[in-house]
Amino acid sequence: MGRPLLITDCDEVLLHMVSHFDEWLGDAHGIRFAFETGSFGGAMTEIAGGAPVAEERVWPLLDQFFREEMGRQTLVPGALEALGRIGEVADIVVLTNLGDEAHPWRVDQLARHGIRHEVVCNRGGKGVPARAIIGRHNATRTAFVDDLAVHHASVAKYAPEVHRLHMVAEPRLAPAIPPAEHAHARIDDWPTACDWILERLEGK
Repeated sequence: MGRPLLITDCDEVLLHMVSHFDEWLGDAHGIRFAFETGSFGGAMTEIAGGAPVAEERVWPLLDQFFREEMGRQTLVPGALEALGRIGEVADIVVLTNLGDEAHPWRVDQLARHGIRHEVVCNRGGKGVPARAIIGRHNATRTAFVDDLAVHHASVAKYAPEVHRLHMVAEPRLAPAIPPAEHAHARIDDWPTACDWILERLEGK
């Protein structure tokens, strides 16, 4: 018999990302990233002149950030403490949408923040890999935390029994992001989220 299981995203759940990406874009590329609008591809403009950044530049810039600047990212308040409490009763897996080449970078980055749990990299929807993780752990109950609605829809499709929590931990971004339709709850802070997760994993 397995244990309960938490599958959690990383960026804007465990670690802040968009605010540091914005800071780096300004420092290194003279670009303003208006992430607080809730947009991504269309939210970048040149600081000098205000011209929009061509969409074909956006994803290479994001890739460069993860390759070279992950050290800028900071821990979401309460995340480490919550994982400590949850880890007493459940297995924890970090399911992150980065390519496999980024696996060692993410493992090292999280370890520097005191987070030492299994990391799984993925491209695309998280429902299929979540289903595989659940099976591999023989989990008795599972909770899933992510900031993107598309992943809650994917998990709802492929692992509908999972308790799904929508979290957007960046306070400047959260007001622009509506609650995910396929999540069971929306909680943007870890102290409250921890209690919600433990109640579901412990079957209370």
